[in-house]
Amino acid sequence: MARDDEPLHKSLARDTTAYFAFLLLVTTLGPFQFGFHLAELNAPQDVLTCKKQSLQQSSLSTSLPHCISMNTTQFSVVSSIFTLGGLMGALSAGSSCNRYGRILTMRATTISFVIGSALETFAINIPMLCFGRFIAGLGCGATIVVVPIYIAETAPPKEKGLFGAFTQISINVGILVAQLLGHFLSRGNLWRIILAVAGGIGLVQSAGLFLIPESPKWLAEHRSPQQARQILRKIRGHKADIDAEVKAWNIDATDNDISEEEALLSAPPGSHPAPNPKAAASSIGIWSALFHPAYRPAIIAVVAVMLAQQLTGINSIVMYSVSLLSSLLPTNASLLIVAVAALNVVVTILCAPLSDKIGRKTCILLSIAGIGTCSVLLAIGLLLGIKLLGAIATLVFVAAFAVGLGPVPYILANELVGPEAVGATQSTGLAANWIGTFLVSQFFPIVDQALGGQGKVYFVFAGFAVLLGAFIAYWVPETKGKSGIEEVWGKREARERIE
Repeated sequence: MARDDEPLHKSLARDTTAYFAFLLLVTTLGPFQFGFHLAELNAPQDVLTCKKQSLQQSSLSTSLPHCISMNTTQFSVVSSIFTLGGLMGALSAGSSCNRYGRILTMRATTISFVIGSALETFAINIPMLCFGRFIAGLGCGATIVVVPIYIAETAPPKEKGLFGAFTQISINVGILVAQLLGHFLSRGNLWRIILAVAGGIGLVQSAGLFLIPESPKWLAEHRSPQQARQILRKIRGHKADIDAEVKAWNIDATDNDISEEEALLSAPPGSHPAPNPKAAASSIGIWSALFHPAYRPAIIAVVAVMLAQQLTGINSIVMYSVSLLSSLLPTNASLLIVAVAALNVVVTILCAPLSDKIGRKTCILLSIAGIGTCSVLLAIGLLLGIKLLGAIATLVFVAAFAVGLGPVPYILANELVGPEAVGATQSTGLAANWIGTFLVSQFFPIVDQALGGQGKVYFVFAGFAVLLGAFIAYWVPETKGKSGIEEVWGKREARERIE
């Protein structure tokens, strides 16, 4: 195990195996899809909606229309329908990944990715495009629930914050790839290639998921503790000391009913053994968790952080920034957004170890403070037509998001509740996240127009940053360095009295 004073590169070299890196790569293709679908319509919006005819009439040799005529309200519906699918996927994923396992749930999401992307690619009208976005949203909503849980259950214990950030890193890479493709393919009907790419990646992930094992922790609780131990050893490496991790399962995984060789031979990657009647299979559903005083404070904390991630306005940049900034930078808006997406990836990677160093809560509060400040500066830049201020505020806004509000929310559920309620807590938090995403995607253009445009809506986002930041500072506990749920919540006597 890593020592607290050990350099990060040394602990990573010792604790991280090539096999774990492969698991991380395959599973994070799911969050990649979320980021990709979130941003796929941003750059080609004007060409796709027939608002602007491309000067370069490059197109695919197909009878499909070059564009689908729609007004601003219709485009908002097409954009936001994705979030409704995400909401339904998030609500169903918690119980699914608890009952059927993390891997089977991830396999189901790839079906949504492929079918949804195909419908989008070959869409000839608004309903078909909406239906494709909705189906893709189902998969994205579920994957954002299950992938952080899987990573938290397979990552080296001392680097959970670092590897937990890979969910957001992958989302950001998906956004960047979508923006890059949009920059080069927003002409003729080449925008259909952008939508098809997600389907191809879904097929790749589907194949990869047959090569990776179920979460050892889930197997120990629901199937075979012995097989779980052998899989954990394979992930950690044969020289690693896994006794402390196995002990934390609170399940007897030392039974010698089967030998190590038999366990490995009987458990090909991605397989699921029959339920073990001796395993601890208890799990808490969403409604049970919501009304249980032991879990309600954690759910409130996760929901608050997830809402802060969305209601401070990040997706106004991701989904509408090209049209928003075109008045400020008429010829360079698309290029600026590619730069913003690239910056988001770089800063998220650089800040990934930060939550393990200064704490989860500190990262979130720093992030909210930066976003709130940049919202005010961006509003002023757009209102007064100050190009440099608007551009810098946009870049720093995204960088501030990457410090905390981007990566940290996805790892909190695993640290605020026990394993029996992780699925329910993550689903509830992600449901709130998708509701926030829907509100921003659907109503951002409408509220912006109602306020007279010119970026005044960012004063609203700044207000949300103040309110949610204050609540998080009061309610959400720090989890860094805490050994268990009792230690995380143990000093909240006042809250216990309320509960």
